[in-house]
Amino acid sequence: MRGPACVIMVENLPVPFDRRVWQEACALRDAGWTVSVICPQTEKYPKAFEMLDDIAIYRHPLTEANTKIAFAREYATALFHEFRLLVKVWRERGFDVIQACNPPDLLFLTALPFKLLGKKFIFDHHDISPELFAVKFGSKGLIHRVLGWLERLTFKSADLVISTNETFRDIAINRGGKDPDDVVTVYSVPDVSRIRRVKPDEELKAKKPVLLGYLGIINDQDGVDHIVRAVHHMKHELGVSDVHTVVVGDGPALPSVKALAAELGVEEDITFTGYLSGDKLLATLSSFDIGIIPDPPNEYNHKISMNKVFEYSALGIPIVAYNLGETRRLLGEKLAAASTDDPAGLARAVCDLVRDENKRHDLGRAAAEIARRNFSWDREADKLVGAYGRLVPATAELARA
Repeated sequence: MRGPACVIMVENLPVPFDRRVWQEACALRDAGWTVSVICPQTEKYPKAFEMLDDIAIYRHPLTEANTKIAFAREYATALFHEFRLLVKVWRERGFDVIQACNPPDLLFLTALPFKLLGKKFIFDHHDISPELFAVKFGSKGLIHRVLGWLERLTFKSADLVISTNETFRDIAINRGGKDPDDVVTVYSVPDVSRIRRVKPDEELKAKKPVLLGYLGIINDQDGVDHIVRAVHHMKHELGVSDVHTVVVGDGPALPSVKALAAELGVEEDITFTGYLSGDKLLATLSSFDIGIIPDPPNEYNHKISMNKVFEYSALGIPIVAYNLGETRRLLGEKLAAASTDDPAGLARAVCDLVRDENKRHDLGRAAAEIARRNFSWDREADKLVGAYGRLVPATAELARA
C-alpha cells in the first residue's frame, strides 16, 4: 500500500532546469505525492537517473532540431524514450497520474495505454503549438492543421488541463472543447524562497552606469536579436553610451545572436554569460537596472505569459517590452512599453528609463508590489495540488499497480 504517485513528462527542457516543472514536482512532493519526472538529458544534466530531493528523475537522449524534418525526427525519438521510461517508472515506482507538458502535443500517445489501466492524464499546457509553428516557420499549411488536430486530441485525452494563463484556459475551453471545471490556471510564478536580491556582481556593475539585462532561453522566436539591434540603435542613433547589456541564457540561436553583435560592432557592449545558476545567477540578476523582454509582437507572443515578467518583478526590476497582450495584462501601466514594434522602439523605451532615474526606480518598486500582491507561487501550488486531489484524493491509500 502507498500514497498517491505521479509522473511528470517534459520533452524540451531538463529538470531541474525547467523551473516550472521542478516547482510543480516539489509542490506535489510536499503534499505527500511520490513524484517521478521524465525529461531529456543535456550536457549539464547528463545523468540517465538521479534522486534529487526525494524526486526520481529519469532522463533520455535529446537532439535539438531547427527544421521541419529534424523536428519530426526529434519528436519520434523522444516519444520512444518517454514511453520506454514511462513503463520503467510504472514498474519501479508506480503512478496514478501522468502529467504531460508540451511541446510537442504528441505526449498523450504515451499516456493512452495507461489510461486503459485506469491511470489519470493531466495536460500541462506550456505552449500553443499551432501558433508557435506559424511564427517559427512562417506558414499555416498542412503541418499547421495537423498541429491543431493533435492539440484537440490532447485536450480530448486529458482528464484535467492545467493552463499557464487565462488566455490558454480560454483556448482549452473554446478551441479544445474542455468543460471549464476541468481547466485550472497555474501561473509559472517563481518561488520567492529561491529568487531574491543579493549583493550585485561588482564586475558587471563596474562596466557602465546602467545595466540592461535579459534572462531566458535563446531561440529564434525569443527576439534576442532585437536586443542586439536595440543596443546598436541606442549607441549609434540615440547617442547613448552609458549602458551595458547582459544576456543570461543559452539556446540554439546564441551563435547567430553573437555573430550579429559582431557584425553590428556592439560585441563590446554586450556580455553573453551563457547558462547561470545558484548564487552567480542571483548576483547577476541583482545587478540589472532594467530588465528587457524582447519577444516580438506576433500571434504567439501576444498569448503567452513570459517567465521573465514574474522573475524581473520578483526582484523589483523595471521592465521594458513590446506591448504584448499577456505582458500588458500582467503589468498594466507599470510596463515601459515600446512605442513601435521594432528594435528602435525598444531602444527608445530603454533610453527613457536610462535618462530618468526616478521613473526607473518607481517602475521597479511598482513591479515588486505587483509581484508581492499577485505573483504568489504558494497560491499557484495550492491550485495545482487541489487539481491533482480532484483526480486522486491525496488521503486515499492506493495499491501499487
